Amino acid sequence: MKMMNYTGKGIGVAILDTGISPHPDFGNRICAFSDFISHKQTPYDDNGHGTHVTGILCGDGTASGGKYRGVAPGCGIIGLKVLDRFGNGNKEDVLCAFDWIIRHMQKYHIRVVNISVGTTCKNGKEHNSLIQGVEKLWDRGLVVVAAAGNQGPLPGSITAPGSSRKIITVGSSDMLVGTEGVSGRGPTFECICKPDLVAPGNRIISCSSKGGYRMKSGTSMSTPFVSGAVALALEKDPLLTNVEIKMMLKDSADDMGFPRNQQGWGRFNLERFLKL
Repeated sequence: MKMMNYTGKGIGVAILDTGISPHPDFGNRICAFSDFISHKQTPYDDNGHGTHVTGILCGDGTASGGKYRGVAPGCGIIGLKVLDRFGNGNKEDVLCAFDWIIRHMQKYHIRVVNISVGTTCKNGKEHNSLIQGVEKLWDRGLVVVAAAGNQGPLPGSITAPGSSRKIITVGSSDMLVGTEGVSGRGPTFECICKPDLVAPGNRIISCSSKGGYRMKSGTSMSTPFVSGAVALALEKDPLLTNVEIKMMLKDSADDMGFPRNQQGWGRFNLERFLKL
């Protein structure tokens, strides 16, 4: 990227995931940590998924000499553990995390929420409560970015809360076709076209919870590329609204030639996005 004068400095990003392990690439930027699973006080990640996602979003590449650097290496990190060591969680903990964000958004300058977490809800009530919860964050002005899920390639395979019409839903640009074509696609229950756009998600190298780096794949890995870019845009222009950010993503995406419910507006283009 040619616009590295922006790092996301001053922008807080809340990451709902399996937690976060302190890593050289995060420095002293973990501003807050809240554990909705075991209620521990110190940051930890007994699965590794959350640490990997955080590295893509905002690792500064210290442990790799800059080779594996995240998108917004200067932003503040707010780690919210809503999934256990197996990557499982429940709706109540996610909703509690949403409420925590609303209570603490000003204290930690939270502008972006990354949700690389999704569920195929067992019933409509569960689905609706997750959607209502995530839209409450959006209505407070937060930019909410969620994964499309890895339940594809069948139509109607977007997971909640990524199925919300308001928030920004990200699929994997390199997991749309063939044997790895698992990126979730629309339409949603409400017949809304999703995802909104796609970004790389296959075989991404990022921070390991045991130190060093590891490779992972999925729409979970695509989502923080977009969240990190949003932090850069908000550092560049703090007055941007979440709706304006969403329109900028739409206007800057590269059409891949796939149907709208498969690729959304197209492949995320960071340089073009930051020029808008």
